[in-house]
Amino acid sequence: MRPPDFLHKDAETKLCEHYIAAGALCSLSTNSERVLDAARNTFHAAGVQPSPVDFRLRFWVDDAEASQPPWPKPYVRGLDHLVFAGFDEGSSMLADLRTCCVIGRFSAGMAADLEYWQSVIFPMLLTVVSASVGIAELHCACVAKEQDGVLLAGPSGSGKSTLALALCQQGFGFLSDDRTFCSLERAQIQSWGMPTPLKLRPEATLWFDELRKERLTDMRSGGPAFWLEPEQIIGVKRVRQCRPTSLIFLDRRDTSEFRLSSMSSREALSRLESELTMELPEAAARRSRTLKGVVELPCWLLQYGGEPHLVARQISRHLAEF
Repeated sequence: MRPPDFLHKDAETKLCEHYIAAGALCSLSTNSERVLDAARNTFHAAGVQPSPVDFRLRFWVDDAEASQPPWPKPYVRGLDHLVFAGFDEGSSMLADLRTCCVIGRFSAGMAADLEYWQSVIFPMLLTVVSASVGIAELHCACVAKEQDGVLLAGPSGSGKSTLALALCQQGFGFLSDDRTFCSLERAQIQSWGMPTPLKLRPEATLWFDELRKERLTDMRSGGPAFWLEPEQIIGVKRVRQCRPTSLIFLDRRDTSEFRLSSMSSREALSRLESELTMELPEAAARRSRTLKGVVELPCWLLQYGGEPHLVARQISRHLAEF
């Protein structure tokens, strides 16, 4: 008599599709159509399978596990080349950064939560594997007009989200407001966003009247904030990919001003690297090649303050003239 498969070593994941995830080719095998639906709504379809893939995912869903939201705060632990991410008692994944393979087990309830996959699981997954496949995750907002993107870099509180929204109301498309993934493809940098919500601080109501009808929430870290889909704001459209043509570092001031000065590639690289997470040496080297491509773009330091729509108009004029 065959013993029970307590560890689910024989779990079947016969469904398989391929996607472009932030510029990297990944395969996803699973036993759940719901997981595939989440991936289809998060990544770009790869079409006919090219090879080899950059990383592989194998996610098994346990239909006997009936956990339901709200989900606890996820956590991540790493040991050398292995990274474990736990989401609840029945849902977790383990990434091997040397082989670029990720295996996971999820409850049926979590598998069915599309918003959680888009805003938590898949962004966390890309954060874990990105450097190993040459992707640079930057602490930047990004907007784009006709596929030409603008990266807005700066620490928390520098106004990335506010300026990104103001630029979107000047005709740019919204790609991201805090984390942007950059890849190097045929010697050209590409920027990619995830379908995560836009976060705005309570003081944003001073500049955006439409926020006054929205509710603040402090369910996530960082205190009360508005969390909303960019498309909820009139005139704002989301884009998923662009070709960045400039990188602007934000230095927010308390007084109204607009001073834009050129920045060297060396200084830009130093600023970006100060925000990066530690990686294995081989992964850091792959990511470094992409970073060097990013800082070859025209780089600027923007010392600014005052009404964000006015600042956005000045940025737009500068980009049109440059």
